[in-house]
Amino acid sequence: MTQLRRRLGVGDAVVIGLGSMIGAGIFAALAPAAHAAGSGLLVGLAVAAVVAYCNATSSARLAARYPASGGTYVYGRERLGDFWGYLAGWSFVVGKTASCAAMALTVGLYAWPSQAHAVAVAVVVALTAVNYVGVEKSAWLARAIVAVVLAVLAAVVVSCFTSGAAEPARLDVGADASVGGVLQAAGLLFFAFAGYARIATLGEEVRDPERTIPRAIPLALGITLVVYAAVAVGVLSVLGSRGLGEAVAPLADAVRAAGLPELAPVVRVGAGVAALGSLLALLLGVSRTTLAMARDRHLPPALAAVHPRFRVPHRAELVVGAVVAVLAATVDVRAAIGFSSFGVLVYYAIANASAWTLGPDEGRPPRPIPVLGAIGCVVLAFALPLSSVITGAAVLVVGVAVYALRRAV
Repeated sequence: MTQLRRRLGVGDAVVIGLGSMIGAGIFAALAPAAHAAGSGLLVGLAVAAVVAYCNATSSARLAARYPASGGTYVYGRERLGDFWGYLAGWSFVVGKTASCAAMALTVGLYAWPSQAHAVAVAVVVALTAVNYVGVEKSAWLARAIVAVVLAVLAAVVVSCFTSGAAEPARLDVGADASVGGVLQAAGLLFFAFAGYARIATLGEEVRDPERTIPRAIPLALGITLVVYAAVAVGVLSVLGSRGLGEAVAPLADAVRAAGLPELAPVVRVGAGVAALGSLLALLLGVSRTTLAMARDRHLPPALAAVHPRFRVPHRAELVVGAVVAVLAATVDVRAAIGFSSFGVLVYYAIANASAWTLGPDEGRPPRPIPVLGAIGCVVLAFALPLSSVITGAAVLVVGVAVYALRRAV
């Protein structure tokens, strides 16, 4: 038997989405985004939010129509054909596996920098064990992590807004902002928004998915946007775009500039916990997409097994955990975040194209939403740094070759 148990409600699904989105991205993505956009950072955040909203709306409508594990892998297969579903699944699994390793290393770098790889491996093993014994336990852990991270971010925002170092003039868009820089910043910031996909990939484990998923995805995205906007405005008002762009640990630097250096260690702990939350949700999402692809024999069929007691895709979880652990132990995968962003944007471009094909009786979103979402994904993907575009395109070419080889055999 390969069916998963439906046990997650709206609150659980929202928390898992928040655990994915309000993660390490907000602690790390602001600096490179500010470096790219300059004083246009907040414009880049708005662009990323608009594209994310379109993608979220398309994904929610599709997930309600097809409440099965796999997310856009399933939607692309059902609406566009086998190849497009496979390409979406390949983009997601490969890109997000690298992201898992990056999140694990982020935990290690914040917790014990000199032993970052060892800590990263230990974290992957621990979270794989949590996921193995049931998604409900994963949802409870995600709830605790989200609570801690939100408390830390609230402290950062309050300290910035109440500081004498805050200057509203630093929020103005100046001559240093360019269209290309703003789009590149939006592409980098989109990486931090993309966690709502985890709600869709858990579609087979959600109660009443036709009602739960369309409510959970926009709720999670809306909360995340409010948090990100508050943090970005607060940090930017204290550091300015130039100071933020040069910051190594922007939120910790912001509280120091705000006159509260004693809060910096708390922010570092929050960053580690946030990365932990992102890793937990990423492992869930990658294992469920692996399960769906294994069911269709795009990956080894043995990975489609579901544990008879815990009702989770235990083999997929163990294999994904093992691959991530090896990467975390041996490779510095921070450079892979770029092609991961490229892969995520390709994944959502396919989601929007799939949503376009829905009929009025199938919950089709308003026509401009999937169009704007698809165009936005393509534009942001190619606005990323050239090295990320080349690497991401190469990964997709490898995936296409694997697909063609499998069809030829």
